[in-house]
Amino acid sequence: MREILHIQGGQCGNQIGAKFWEVICDEHGIDGTGRYAGDSDLQLERINVYYNEASGGRFVPRAVLMDLEPGTMDSVRSGPFGQIFRPDNFVFGQSGAGNNWAKGHYTEGAELIDSVLDVVRKEAENCDCLQGFQVCHSLGGGTGSGMGTLLISKIREEYPDRMMLTFSVFPSPKVSDTVVEPYNATLSVHHLISATMSGVTCCLRFPGQLNSDLRKLAVNLIPFPRLHFFMVGFAPLTSRGSQMYRALTVPELTQQMWDAKNMMCAADPRHGRYLTASACFRGKMSTKEVDEQMLNVQNKNSSYFVEWIPNNVKSSVCDMPPRGLKMAGTFVGNSTSIQEMFRRVSEQFTAMFRRKAFLHWYTGEGMDEMEFTEAESNMNDLVAEYQQYQDATADEEYDEEEEEERDAE
Repeated sequence: MREILHIQGGQCGNQIGAKFWEVICDEHGIDGTGRYAGDSDLQLERINVYYNEASGGRFVPRAVLMDLEPGTMDSVRSGPFGQIFRPDNFVFGQSGAGNNWAKGHYTEGAELIDSVLDVVRKEAENCDCLQGFQVCHSLGGGTGSGMGTLLISKIREEYPDRMMLTFSVFPSPKVSDTVVEPYNATLSVHHLISATMSGVTCCLRFPGQLNSDLRKLAVNLIPFPRLHFFMVGFAPLTSRGSQMYRALTVPELTQQMWDAKNMMCAADPRHGRYLTASACFRGKMSTKEVDEQMLNVQNKNSSYFVEWIPNNVKSSVCDMPPRGLKMAGTFVGNSTSIQEMFRRVSEQFTAMFRRKAFLHWYTGEGMDEMEFTEAESNMNDLVAEYQQYQDATADEEYDEEEEEERDAE
């Protein structure tokens, strides 16, 4: 079996992660004690991807929970599915990172990271054939961002050939609850995020469709190594009350999932172009209809897709719909318009960094101003790279090749 190891860090990561496990347990028919109480063989067929079967038929999530303060862990433990996690897999400190990236990355986090890596190593050795890691964290606080970054880089060193999928909660432009970061404010949407995470990973958990592992997902979606930031969307997004009045059809789902309002990030795909996209439909439907709808989207909106990657939309169908819906769709797209988010944060960063506001909190933890300057230029390069491919046309590349040939002659 191709297992996935789930790691959640910080307050936001743990709250969203806890919700994610609720959704996954529900889909696989696992109750709050870890026993199977479902009714379909499909639920058990690939259950090993996320669960380890312990003695007595209990299923234990392959999850590592970390935080620099015990508060969030306690609330996860006392939640509806708090008892199914392995007690050793809760790794926490006492001091907290106080929304400070440097604390999470250099001081407090660095002290705790070895014990987290030990637990990760144990879980990884428990797998037959580990396919990769998924990390759930926010980029706004201190633990999820600072310690999350540290953990990801350590895992990359130790398991360089395994896939790494991160669900990173990005600072929202509308809401911000602490001054040092135009950030932290996405906790109210954790059920939306968990629905999307469940959809992104549904190909990995239920049998029989395209993009059925992390590597295929990556190969199909990342044309250039630095452009690996995806937008995710979910459909149908309807309120509980109006579900009765909506027809759930493949065209309706397709239209919703490509809609800018359904994207889980504050960037409008109409302001850029899609390099690649992947859609995972769930429920009983005809593959032919899905393919037709996808072609339809590409033909009608061809200006929103780069023409130098033909057939850049992949679709897959999974037979198990999410709980309470007949069918649903999850969308993962690599669009150049995500640069809006980076640009927005970069502008806020520059405004504060020019005046060196709040900088002493970071330098006091041993950081150097040079690191800030490097990070800033790195972010700007990324935005420029997205812009470059947004403007690129197929003819340009053809002309360049001709020129090179002439030079060679």
